[in-house]
Amino acid sequence: MSRVTVMTRQGCHACEVAESDVARICADLEVAWSAVDVDSDPELRAEYGDRVPVILVDDAEHGYWQVEEDRLRAALA
Repeated sequence: MSRVTVMTRQGCHACEVAESDVARICADLEVAWSAVDVDSDPELRAEYGDRVPVILVDDAEHGYWQVEEDRLRAALA
């Protein structure tokens, strides 16, 4: 079973949109997902910087800045 993580930060509109998209897609596919605030950890902040939101599937980077719905659904199928 796949797991999706959205790397995000407070006050980021694109992150809010990505979280909403991921929540909807994962609910449809019954896949677990979570969000992690990159500003909560200096290493995460250094790694992801201004590329948020970043979508991870099973801890591997799948995409960033926006959710490509068809691509994400295919990765989770």
